[in-house]
Amino acid sequence: MKKKLKVVLVMVTSVNGKSTKGKMQSPNEWASKEDQEYFRALIEKHSLIVMGRRTYQAAKPVMKLVPGKRRIVITRSPGEFQKDAVGGQLEFTNESPRVLIQRAEELRYKTMLLVGGSSINSLFFKEKLIDELWLTLEPTIFSDGKGLVGGEDSSISLQLKIVKKLNTKGTLLLKYQVIL
Repeated sequence: MKKKLKVVLVMVTSVNGKSTKGKMQSPNEWASKEDQEYFRALIEKHSLIVMGRRTYQAAKPVMKLVPGKRRIVITRSPGEFQKDAVGGQLEFTNESPRVLIQRAEELRYKTMLLVGGSSINSLFFKEKLIDELWLTLEPTIFSDGKGLVGGEDSSISLQLKIVKKLNTKGTLLLKYQVIL
């Protein structure tokens, strides 16, 4: 069965591909104001947002739950987070990416924003479930941090569709189609 849901991976990285800066888990601590504004606008526009446990924990202090916007956190231990769950707005699951996509399609979602981190990104890439990568490239280099993907070695081909300069410093928004 062909999937109907469009999965868009949205990330910010340094020039050398780091999505975290050292022990800082949140890009809010290092990404440009323009990237943060772009990301907030994306979150406001989309009704289905999926992330991993670490991303959730980093975003939790600034996350605003609202009716009509569903956030799903993929974690090995969903029971540990049930106190945080809010019906239809914030849920925790250990479903596989394929099962999660099937459920989202049954709920009639058209687009899923996948907002990381590297382990969750890798799971979706491994299953060839990501349709597009929207990457903000910040003009900085970190010696330590997590990458866009982690774990297993994999090869992903992309086709550049859009390049947009977000500020005078040189922050770039790159939109790629994933080539399967």
